[in-house]
Amino acid sequence: MVVLISAAAQNARDKWLEAERALKGAAENTLTAYFGDITEFLVFMTQHKGEQQGLAPLSKITITDMRSWMAQMRSGDVGARSLARKLSAVKSFYRWFAEREGFDPTAVLSTRAPKFQKKLPRPLAKDAAQAVLDTVEFQSKEGWVGARDTAVITVLYGCGLRISEALALNGSDAPLPDVMRIVGKGGKERIVPVIPAARDAVETYLKLAPFPREPDGPLFRGTRGGRLNARQIQSVMQNVRMQLGLPATATPHAMRHSFATHLLEAGGDLRSIQELLGHASLSTTQAYTAVDTARLMDVYNKAHPKA
Repeated sequence: MVVLISAAAQNARDKWLEAERALKGAAENTLTAYFGDITEFLVFMTQHKGEQQGLAPLSKITITDMRSWMAQMRSGDVGARSLARKLSAVKSFYRWFAEREGFDPTAVLSTRAPKFQKKLPRPLAKDAAQAVLDTVEFQSKEGWVGARDTAVITVLYGCGLRISEALALNGSDAPLPDVMRIVGKGGKERIVPVIPAARDAVETYLKLAPFPREPDGPLFRGTRGGRLNARQIQSVMQNVRMQLGLPATATPHAMRHSFATHLLEAGGDLRSIQELLGHASLSTTQAYTAVDTARLMDVYNKAHPKA
């Protein structure tokens, strides 16, 4: 028997998602995850209560109901990190829902997320990052494709961009200026310096590319001329790390991590790195201090005679 969510609950979910898109500029991937998490929660409550849940019953969710939902998630092999993300989505929905309907959401908002060990960023060592840049161009038989992939990876490492930000660049962004204005997550803008190596790599690619540079067209193109897909760069990185014997964490995003970590190692301050990365919260950037401390402790433990 298919369990249906009440029309009122579906409508509330959809209006919340619209608000997240319009007011907070949530990315489509985020909205898709939210949709799945809230739908899953509403389906559980329908099953748990034995009937469709309209707005009034949903406003009366108890701590016991929340614990039952969390127990169900954990029994389905949902890890602590994933459950914490789902709970965050439910809380965000209920904050909006409670304000709209005028009820007390304490039972939901006071539910504690499961504890989990936060993953530290996994940057590459400086020599490994350079080896990646030196190896990328040889992954394709077509010279322009190799130059393109090198340009993308160099921009990720040299400017600290997310791969989505790099692939969103258009022809009008070239030649790359000394500084670029990047629109990141949530529509947040930031200014990032462009190192000469990134500028030169993009120029080399454009000289070899078989497609004309169009101001409104993509800067980085696939073999058919459309906007380059992130999966292609991920595949290139997979080939490179296998050749170089690098761990599975050596992904395109690891180049952004490497950008931040190497700046920190060179004496960059956290506030500046936060701005360059486009992090909304300094606490996100502070994860890189843990990486640097871990590296220093590893050196200490290996090298100090009394360690």
